[in-house]
Amino acid sequence: MQSSFLTTALLPLALGIIMLGLGLALTLADFRRVLSYPRAVAVALGCQMVLLPLLCFGLAVAWKLEPTVAVGLMLLAASPGGATANLYSHLSGGDVALNISLTAVNSILALFTLPLVVNLSIGHFLQSGEVVPMQFAKVIEVFGIVLLPVTIGMLIRHRAPAFADRMDKPVKIASVIFLVLIIAAVTLRERQTLADHFGSVGGPVLAFNLLSLAVGYWVPRLLRVERRQAIAIGLEIGIHNGTLAIFIALNVLRSPALSLPPAVYGLLMFFTAAAFGFLVKRARV
Repeated sequence: MQSSFLTTALLPLALGIIMLGLGLALTLADFRRVLSYPRAVAVALGCQMVLLPLLCFGLAVAWKLEPTVAVGLMLLAASPGGATANLYSHLSGGDVALNISLTAVNSILALFTLPLVVNLSIGHFLQSGEVVPMQFAKVIEVFGIVLLPVTIGMLIRHRAPAFADRMDKPVKIASVIFLVLIIAAVTLRERQTLADHFGSVGGPVLAFNLLSLAVGYWVPRLLRVERRQAIAIGLEIGIHNGTLAIFIALNVLRSPALSLPPAVYGLLMFFTAAAFGFLVKRARV
Protein backbone atom coordinates (compact mmCIF):
# COMPACT_ATOMS: atom_id res chain seq x y z
CA MET A 1 0.00 0.00 0.00
CA GLN A 2 1.39 3.36 -0.99
CA SER A 3 1.86 5.85 1.78
CA SER A 4 0.14 8.58 -0.26
CA PHE A 5 -3.02 6.46 -0.53
CA LEU A 6 -2.87 5.71 3.20
CA THR A 7 -2.49 9.33 4.27
CA THR A 8 -4.67 11.07 1.70
CA ALA A 9 -7.52 8.61 1.19
CA LEU A 10 -7.85 5.63 3.54
CA LEU A 11 -6.96 7.34 6.80
CA PRO A 12 -9.27 10.39 6.46
CA LEU A 13 -12.05 8.10 5.21
CA ALA A 14 -11.61 5.75 8.16
CA LEU A 15 -11.60 8.58 10.68
CA GLY A 16 -14.62 10.15 9.00
CA ILE A 17 -16.63 6.91 9.20
CA ILE A 18 -15.65 6.39 12.85
CA MET A 19 -16.69 9.94 13.78
CA LEU A 20 -19.90 9.62 11.71
CA GLY A 21 -20.72 6.46 13.64
CA LEU A 22 -20.14 8.36 16.87
CA GLY A 23 -22.53 11.09 15.70
CA LEU A 24 -25.22 8.55 14.82
CA ALA A 25 -25.25 7.49 18.47
CA LEU A 26 -25.34 11.03 19.90
CA THR A 27 -28.10 13.51 20.66
CA LEU A 28 -28.05 16.86 22.38
CA ALA A 29 -29.46 15.06 25.41
CA ASP A 30 -26.14 13.22 25.73
CA PHE A 31 -24.41 16.53 26.33
CA ARG A 32 -27.11 17.69 28.75
CA ARG A 33 -26.96 14.36 30.59
CA VAL A 34 -23.49 15.31 31.81
CA LEU A 35 -25.24 17.47 34.42
CA SER A 36 -26.82 14.33 35.86
CA TYR A 37 -23.41 12.84 36.75
CA PRO A 38 -21.45 15.79 38.20
CA ARG A 39 -19.07 13.74 40.37
CA ALA A 40 -18.44 11.01 37.78
CA VAL A 41 -17.93 13.48 34.93
CA ALA A 42 -15.63 15.73 36.98
CA VAL A 43 -13.48 12.75 38.02
CA ALA A 44 -13.41 11.35 34.48
CA LEU A 45 -12.40 14.66 32.90
CA GLY A 46 -9.76 15.23 35.57
CA CYS A 47 -8.26 11.80 34.85
CA GLN A 48 -8.52 12.18 31.07
CA MET A 49 -7.34 15.75 30.62
CA VAL A 50 -4.86 16.21 33.47
CA LEU A 51 -3.80 13.07 35.33
CA LEU A 52 -3.27 10.74 32.37
CA PRO A 53 -1.01 13.10 30.33
CA LEU A 54 1.05 13.77 33.47
CA LEU A 55 1.41 10.04 34.19
CA CYS A 56 2.25 9.37 30.54
CA PHE A 57 4.93 12.08 30.68
CA GLY A 58 6.34 10.48 33.82
CA LEU A 59 6.31 7.08 32.13
CA ALA A 60 8.17 8.46 29.09
CA VAL A 61 10.81 10.12 31.28
CA ALA A 62 11.25 7.16 33.65
CA TRP A 63 11.47 4.72 30.73
CA LYS A 64 13.95 7.03 28.94
CA LEU A 65 12.03 6.61 25.72
CA GLU A 66 13.33 7.68 22.34
CA PRO A 67 12.01 11.18 21.59
CA THR A 68 9.66 10.12 18.77
CA VAL A 69 8.25 7.27 20.86
CA ALA A 70 7.70 9.65 23.77
CA VAL A 71 5.85 12.18 21.61
CA GLY A 72 3.81 9.44 19.91
CA LEU A 73 2.79 8.15 23.35
CA MET A 74 1.88 11.66 24.52
CA LEU A 75 -0.18 12.11 21.34
CA LEU A 76 -2.04 8.94 22.22
CA ALA A 77 -2.58 10.06 25.81
CA ALA A 78 -4.05 13.37 24.60
CA SER A 79 -6.46 11.66 22.18
CA PRO A 80 -10.07 11.30 23.36
CA GLY A 81 -11.76 8.02 24.14
CA GLY A 82 -12.73 5.81 21.23
CA ALA A 83 -16.27 4.79 20.34
CA THR A 84 -15.25 1.16 20.98
CA ALA A 85 -15.38 1.97 24.69
CA ASN A 86 -19.17 2.05 24.49
CA LEU A 87 -19.32 -1.55 23.26
CA TYR A 88 -16.86 -2.82 25.86
CA SER A 89 -18.71 -0.93 28.58
CA HIS A 90 -21.97 -2.64 27.60
CA LEU A 91 -20.33 -6.07 27.70
CA SER A 92 -18.63 -5.32 31.03
CA GLY A 93 -21.68 -4.03 32.88
CA GLY A 94 -20.67 -0.37 32.74
CA ASP A 95 -22.89 2.70 32.55
CA VAL A 96 -23.14 3.07 28.76
CA ALA A 97 -25.11 6.32 28.96
CA LEU A 98 -22.21 7.85 30.88
CA ASN A 99 -19.80 6.46 28.27
CA ILE A 100 -21.70 8.12 25.46
CA SER A 101 -21.82 11.44 27.29
CA LEU A 102 -18.11 11.31 28.13
CA THR A 103 -17.19 10.42 24.54
CA ALA A 104 -19.17 13.41 23.32
CA VAL A 105 -17.61 15.86 25.79
CA ASN A 106 -14.07 14.45 25.49
CA SER A 107 -14.15 14.62 21.69
CA ILE A 108 -14.93 18.34 21.86
CA LEU A 109 -12.51 19.22 24.66
CA ALA A 110 -9.66 17.23 23.08
CA LEU A 111 -9.76 19.52 20.07
CA PHE A 112 -8.40 22.22 22.39
CA THR A 113 -6.25 20.17 24.79
CA LEU A 114 -4.66 17.81 22.25
CA PRO A 115 -2.74 20.49 20.30
CA LEU A 116 -1.50 21.95 23.59
CA VAL A 117 -0.23 18.60 24.90
CA VAL A 118 1.34 17.64 21.57
CA ASN A 119 3.12 20.95 21.07
CA LEU A 120 4.47 20.93 24.63
CA SER A 121 5.67 17.33 24.12
CA ILE A 122 7.39 18.19 20.85
CA GLY A 123 9.08 21.15 22.50
CA HIS A 124 10.33 19.01 25.38
CA PHE A 125 11.33 15.73 23.73
CA LEU A 126 12.31 16.66 20.16
CA GLN A 127 14.97 18.90 18.71
CA SER A 128 13.67 21.86 16.74
CA GLY A 129 12.85 20.91 13.16
CA GLU A 130 12.49 17.14 13.71
CA VAL A 131 8.71 17.41 13.70
CA VAL A 132 6.65 20.49 12.87
CA PRO A 133 4.30 21.38 15.76
CA MET A 134 0.56 21.55 15.15
CA GLN A 135 -0.02 24.90 13.46
CA PHE A 136 -3.34 26.75 13.68
CA ALA A 137 -4.35 25.73 10.14
CA LYS A 138 -3.75 22.06 11.00
CA VAL A 139 -5.77 22.39 14.20
CA ILE A 140 -8.65 23.71 12.08
CA GLU A 141 -8.20 20.73 9.75
CA VAL A 142 -8.53 18.34 12.69
CA PHE A 143 -11.61 20.28 13.85
CA GLY A 144 -13.18 19.72 10.45
CA ILE A 145 -12.45 16.04 10.09
CA VAL A 146 -13.69 15.34 13.63
CA LEU A 147 -16.62 17.71 14.07
CA LEU A 148 -18.13 17.64 10.57
CA PRO A 149 -18.86 13.87 10.47
CA VAL A 150 -20.10 13.95 14.09
CA THR A 151 -22.44 16.82 13.26
CA ILE A 152 -23.73 15.04 10.15
CA GLY A 153 -24.32 11.88 12.18
CA MET A 154 -26.21 13.82 14.85
CA LEU A 155 -28.35 15.54 12.20
CA ILE A 156 -29.19 12.17 10.64
CA ARG A 157 -30.18 10.83 14.07
CA HIS A 158 -32.32 13.90 14.71
CA ARG A 159 -34.07 13.76 11.33
CA ALA A 160 -34.30 9.98 10.93
CA PRO A 161 -33.78 8.19 14.26
CA ALA A 162 -35.00 4.84 12.95
CA PHE A 163 -32.49 4.98 10.08
CA ALA A 164 -29.72 5.97 12.50
CA ASP A 165 -30.55 2.99 14.71
CA ARG A 166 -30.43 0.64 11.70
CA MET A 167 -27.10 2.08 10.58
CA ASP A 168 -25.49 2.01 14.03
CA LYS A 169 -24.30 -1.60 13.88
CA PRO A 170 -23.08 -1.57 10.23
CA VAL A 171 -21.15 1.66 10.81
CA LYS A 172 -19.55 0.25 13.96
CA ILE A 173 -18.51 -2.87 12.05
CA ALA A 174 -17.12 -0.69 9.24
CA SER A 175 -15.25 1.39 11.82
CA VAL A 176 -13.56 -1.70 13.27
CA ILE A 177 -12.68 -2.96 9.78
CA PHE A 178 -11.15 0.39 8.83
CA LEU A 179 -9.27 0.55 12.13
CA VAL A 180 -7.77 -2.88 11.47
CA LEU A 181 -6.85 -1.85 7.91
CA ILE A 182 -5.18 1.34 9.17
CA ILE A 183 -3.16 -0.54 11.77
CA ALA A 184 -2.20 -3.19 9.21
CA ALA A 185 -1.18 -0.51 6.69
CA VAL A 186 0.95 1.42 9.18
CA THR A 187 2.51 -1.81 10.46
CA LEU A 188 3.30 -2.96 6.90
CA ARG A 189 4.66 0.41 5.86
CA GLU A 190 6.83 0.76 8.96
CA ARG A 191 7.55 -2.94 9.45
CA GLN A 192 11.33 -2.56 9.45
CA THR A 193 11.24 0.39 11.83
CA LEU A 194 8.74 -1.47 14.01
CA ALA A 195 10.91 -4.59 14.02
CA ASP A 196 13.97 -2.54 14.95
CA HIS A 197 12.20 -0.63 17.72
CA PHE A 198 9.44 -2.94 18.97
CA GLY A 199 11.32 -3.47 22.20
CA SER A 200 11.30 0.28 22.82
CA VAL A 201 7.68 0.73 21.67
CA GLY A 202 5.77 -2.38 22.74
CA GLY A 203 6.62 -2.31 26.44
CA PRO A 204 5.83 1.38 27.05
CA VAL A 205 2.62 1.19 24.99
CA LEU A 206 1.40 -1.84 26.94
CA ALA A 207 2.34 -0.16 30.22
CA PHE A 208 0.50 3.00 29.19
CA ASN A 209 -2.57 1.00 28.15
CA LEU A 210 -2.73 -0.87 31.46
CA LEU A 211 -2.05 2.36 33.36
CA SER A 212 -4.93 4.08 31.55
CA LEU A 213 -7.37 1.30 32.43
CA ALA A 214 -6.20 1.16 36.05
CA VAL A 215 -6.34 4.94 36.57
CA GLY A 216 -9.72 5.15 34.86
CA TYR A 217 -11.23 2.57 37.19
CA TRP A 218 -9.46 2.90 40.54
CA VAL A 219 -9.30 6.69 40.84
CA PRO A 220 -13.11 6.97 40.53
CA ARG A 221 -13.59 4.07 42.96
CA LEU A 222 -11.28 5.72 45.51
CA LEU A 223 -13.30 8.91 45.10
CA ARG A 224 -16.53 6.98 45.80
CA VAL A 225 -17.87 6.94 42.26
CA GLU A 226 -20.47 4.19 41.78
CA ARG A 227 -19.03 0.93 40.40
CA ARG A 228 -20.90 0.85 37.07
CA GLN A 229 -19.80 4.41 36.40
CA ALA A 230 -16.21 3.55 37.34
CA ILE A 231 -16.24 0.72 34.78
CA ALA A 232 -17.49 3.16 32.15
CA ILE A 233 -14.79 5.71 33.05
CA GLY A 234 -12.09 3.03 33.05
CA LEU A 235 -12.96 1.96 29.53
CA GLU A 236 -13.47 5.55 28.33
CA ILE A 237 -9.98 6.50 29.51
CA GLY A 238 -8.40 3.13 28.70
CA ILE A 239 -9.57 2.98 25.07
CA HIS A 240 -8.19 5.92 23.10
CA ASN A 241 -9.03 7.01 19.57
CA GLY A 242 -5.96 5.49 17.95
CA THR A 243 -7.17 6.33 14.45
CA LEU A 244 -7.23 10.04 15.31
CA ALA A 245 -3.71 9.77 16.77
CA ILE A 246 -2.42 8.03 13.63
CA PHE A 247 -4.15 10.63 11.42
CA ILE A 248 -2.49 13.49 13.29
CA ALA A 249 0.91 11.75 13.21
CA LEU A 250 0.80 11.12 9.46
CA ASN A 251 -1.32 13.96 8.03
CA VAL A 252 -0.76 16.81 10.46
CA LEU A 253 2.71 16.27 11.91
CA ARG A 254 4.00 14.41 8.84
CA SER A 255 5.94 11.93 10.94
CA PRO A 256 5.49 8.17 10.34
CA ALA A 257 7.61 7.45 13.42
CA LEU A 258 5.04 9.13 15.66
CA SER A 259 2.34 6.79 14.34
CA LEU A 260 4.09 3.67 15.69
CA PRO A 261 2.88 3.92 19.34
CA PRO A 262 -0.78 4.41 18.28
CA ALA A 263 -0.48 1.55 15.79
CA VAL A 264 0.96 -0.84 18.38
CA TYR A 265 -1.64 0.38 20.85
CA GLY A 266 -4.38 -0.48 18.37
CA LEU A 267 -3.10 -4.05 18.23
CA LEU A 268 -3.07 -4.42 22.00
CA MET A 269 -6.14 -2.55 23.22
CA PHE A 270 -8.73 -5.09 22.04
CA PHE A 271 -7.13 -7.76 24.25
CA THR A 272 -6.39 -5.58 27.28
CA ALA A 273 -9.86 -4.01 27.23
CA ALA A 274 -11.46 -7.46 27.00
CA ALA A 275 -9.34 -8.69 29.94
CA PHE A 276 -10.22 -5.56 31.93
CA GLY A 277 -13.93 -6.09 31.28
CA PHE A 278 -13.72 -9.74 32.33
CA LEU A 279 -11.89 -8.90 35.57
CA VAL A 280 -14.09 -6.01 36.72
CA LYS A 281 -17.25 -7.93 35.91
CA ARG A 282 -16.11 -10.76 38.17
CA ALA A 283 -14.30 -8.82 40.89
CA ARG A 284 -17.27 -6.83 42.28
CA VAL A 285 -14.96 -4.24 43.89
